[in-house]
Amino acid sequence: MSDTKSFFDAIRSGDLGQVRGLLDRDHSLASARNESGASALLMAIYTGRSEVRELLLSRGVQMDLPEASAAGDLTRVKHFVEAEPALANSFSADGFPVFALACFFGHLDTARYLAEQGADIHAAATNGSGYNALTAAVTAGHTEIVKYLLKRGLDPNYRYGPGYTPLLASAANGHLEIVKLLLANGADPAATADDGKSALVIATERNHAEVAEFLRSRAVSAS
Repeated sequence: MSDTKSFFDAIRSGDLGQVRGLLDRDHSLASARNESGASALLMAIYTGRSEVRELLLSRGVQMDLPEASAAGDLTRVKHFVEAEPALANSFSADGFPVFALACFFGHLDTARYLAEQGADIHAAATNGSGYNALTAAVTAGHTEIVKYLLKRGLDPNYRYGPGYTPLLASAANGHLEIVKLLLANGADPAATADDGKSALVIATERNHAEVAEFLRSRAVSAS
């Protein structure tokens, strides 16, 4: 197994001792990227390994814009965008819009700033996932960001991945308030994924009882 793979495996698992040991042996790993292009620092943020993130920063790693957006470091985000405004509309090396990264990690102030500076709030990932800011916020359960994006005109029936819509994703994750928000803003309650499963079926299968009951009662009242 290569040191790079071992390094990223240690980051994902949160093995701080292993991360530190590998860095002590080869400091260049601090700037390594994985097969999808994500940096070590971005992987630490993705996986919620704050202790690894702090270790990398203490070893001199500097945040780039995608990392700062994901971390909600608005001061550093402004540093990049004020120097080069077009970066507000840029993507991470692994294909995610920096605006969507801010939304996924729940950083509304950062997302608003990027939008004000010209970020395309409708931009989708270029890595084949189809993720955009709304699907990111829905998946992560950030109700206020979902509300903000819907007010800004993002499509509640946007399709991505295996035929999912934001409503199907919110049902899959058991986010009742987001389910309600999406339906109130025009999400199609009858939409199904590529496998034919509706939001109600998905919520039921995943034991999200409150979501399933709400969707069932809504279907009854509409009949």
